Amino acid sequence: MRLYANKVSTIRDAIARTLIAPDCLEVSDREEFKADVESVLKEYRRKDRELTEQAKDILEHRGLPYSELFRTKRQLADAEDFGIGDDSVQWITNQMLELFMQSQHVDEIYVDDATLRRKLRDILRRHMQADEDIDREVRRHLKHLNDNTEAFEIEYQKQLEMVKRKHGLE
Repeated sequence: MRLYANKVSTIRDAIARTLIAPDCLEVSDREEFKADVESVLKEYRRKDRELTEQAKDILEHRGLPYSELFRTKRQLADAEDFGIGDDSVQWITNQMLELFMQSQHVDEIYVDDATLRRKLRDILRRHMQADEDIDREVRRHLKHLNDNTEAFEIEYQKQLEMVKRKHGLE
């Protein structure tokens, strides 16, 4: 799962709409609450980009193929207790809960952590699912190529960029 830049405001608004209600959270300033939520999402994107760049540097330094990028990034993320891929939702959810507990803009929390986690996970998964949908669409266009070839990797990247542009992602 991946958090795209153009989804940050959509997720922020969905979280505010879902949680700021008489049955979940009471906030003193709705706009400041939304800004706090957005800051967590932007920090996740920043850290994810940083780890990607570090992983690329390691691959270049060690002379490893680009296919090792995710494994290298995963190792870096594990060392820093950061969630990538499917773990990203869990990491963001934990950060959000911490934010709610410490924020001066959250006056009262009316539900337990498990309920907040479930609602946050549902929102995040719904909006971050695009990555898997895009992968399926790209692979549909590349059925004529074998998955484990260099030609597939090159064509995959080209198709990925085209599909992302088509859907307005990144």
